Amino acid sequence: MALNKIRSEKLSDTVAKQLENYILEGVLPPGEYLPAERDLAKQLDVSRPSLRDALQKLESQGLLETHQGGGTLVKNFLGPSLTNPLTAIFQNHPDTVNDFMEFRAISEGNAAYYAAQRATDADREILTACIADMDAAHEKGDLELEASIDADFHMNIAEAAHNVVLLHVIRSLVEVLKQGVFLSRKQLYTHQGSRDHLLAQHHAIYDAIMAGNPEQAQKASQDHLAYVRQAIRDLEREDHRIEVSKRRLERFMAKQRQDTKSTRKKY
Repeated sequence: MALNKIRSEKLSDTVAKQLENYILEGVLPPGEYLPAERDLAKQLDVSRPSLRDALQKLESQGLLETHQGGGTLVKNFLGPSLTNPLTAIFQNHPDTVNDFMEFRAISEGNAAYYAAQRATDADREILTACIADMDAAHEKGDLELEASIDADFHMNIAEAAHNVVLLHVIRSLVEVLKQGVFLSRKQLYTHQGSRDHLLAQHHAIYDAIMAGNPEQAQKASQDHLAYVRQAIRDLEREDHRIEVSKRRLERFMAKQRQDTKSTRKKY
């Protein structure tokens, strides 16, 4: 009986697969720089030539990009293929906000559901630190920081769901949000009474995940996004009222100027 010889895998291929897994699992997110070559080789316990071969392989696959004199970073592979076209479409069709928010409710609701089922002790520690940072930013009244932590909180939940497809889809949605296509998160925090409501909603999601209650975590996430959708509608209506009022004021002032001119001509 003829048997195939067992062939050992090249060390550089093993390293490449390990780094690829880190990228897939979100341990190395898009835009993050890798440690310096010497430090990374030491962490992985491999020679620098083997590491260099692995990095070149991942770069050829479009997962990494090297900046001259600036190190190697994880390429934003969702950026050109998904985020940018979506951004362009949303900017040209702002009425798609409802569809976008519906999809967020589905994807992030499911992420919260699975996070409640699958979160590890490390995941819970990250979420606990994140919610504490959110509380601190809320206490300080730092809207920009609070909005940034808000985005991080949803990404932490996606990571805790331990579904790599869901993770990268939600990461792309968060990138769209960060670009402020519909409105900035900071703008949302200026909506009357919204800061306290949003903080309470994030705590409800957090509490359900920490309690290991998938159904409650999903509901809390969907309730949160329903509130955000309504807040966006309210802001849009308010903006419309302001715009209409400005046009009326312009017309009123123009009429006043015309009446003043007519009165002067009489005398």
